[in-house]
Amino acid sequence: MVVAGGVLAGLGYALLIAGILGLGGSFAVFLRPVPSATLVTTGVYARARHPINGGWILVGLGFALALSPWALPLAGLLALELDGKSRVEERALMAHYPDYRAYRQRVPRRFFPLERG
Repeated sequence: MVVAGGVLAGLGYALLIAGILGLGGSFAVFLRPVPSATLVTTGVYARARHPINGGWILVGLGFALALSPWALPLAGLLALELDGKSRVEERALMAHYPDYRAYRQRVPRRFFPLERG
């Protein structure tokens, strides 16, 4: 379980970093869009709308698997929190970017580039 958890956490960190680098100057920590930001729809964002959140979900699950099965409920809570956060972000993005609805239809996956739509 330690090895599987480590691999999962490593994949999560890779997805997290790809998401941050993909956003470039459009990266924002808070839910308010950066004034000069543009809607990023290329790179990892062409396959998933919230890869950073997906990365955190994998990291949480990986650590839980590696450390203790008792940590799995905490990883589940993290996934639920990030799901809620992504829904709030989606509303803000739709309000800020007129093209976001079309992007959302084109890219049905929210967290993981390989998940089924």
